[in-house]
Amino acid sequence: MSAASRREPAGLTGVPETMLWTLHSRASGALRADGVIRDPMAVEIHRAMNYDFTRNFGRADPILAMRAALFDALLRAFLERHPRAVIVNLGEGLETQRYRIEAPEALWYSVDLPEAIAIRERFITPDERHRHLAGSALARDWMQAIPRGRPIYISAQGLFMYFSAPAVRTLLRTIRDELAPHTVVFDVIPGWLSSLSRAAGGLRRTPRYRTPRMPWGFSPRDPAAGRPRARSTAGPEQLGADHRRGRWLER
Repeated sequence: MSAASRREPAGLTGVPETMLWTLHSRASGALRADGVIRDPMAVEIHRAMNYDFTRNFGRADPILAMRAALFDALLRAFLERHPRAVIVNLGEGLETQRYRIEAPEALWYSVDLPEAIAIRERFITPDERHRHLAGSALARDWMQAIPRGRPIYISAQGLFMYFSAPAVRTLLRTIRDELAPHTVVFDVIPGWLSSLSRAAGGLRRTPRYRTPRMPWGFSPRDPAAGRPRARSTAGPEQLGADHRRGRWLER
């Protein structure tokens, strides 16, 4: 890595800064003998950065490494059925999933804000099969760049809770209308945690770091969630919805 890569990622705030928090947890989890994930690239990036992760974020949160492992499992299952899929990671930050999953026939797109893509490209170079798109996940622009004719797998790991419920609903409707066939996988937080985050202006992790506010929390019985009709079932379906079973879009 170049000397420029090793500089502290100055200027990151808000949602883009969370890429450092999740990197810290994945790299720390990958170094554990009993860890649920193996992620040498995350460890390499973590070590290369001139950044005090522990001072800012505290002890690594193992749930974030577990989340990454579950997202990996969901993607691997999809690729077994569709090895030539187009994979779109929204708000990817410094996620290193492309290095953990063998998918030689797939085409990957990373969509994130310009400042986040700039940090990502200090460590991860796009190429013919792994492309970076700078812009908001809520905009239509990135959808125009996605090739049609292959199954499309869209992943939003640790992202939608930072949007409002109407923004998430609009985005999913736009994806439904613009991209098909597609599958969308995302994680959610409970409504009570969203309420706590809104009331406190974010969640205080350490004296030096407070998470961004998390406007969207999900509960099938919470009117603030837009009276969703998503099925509540055991297993991976709890993390996402696709164009066939994504009933949360309906009011």
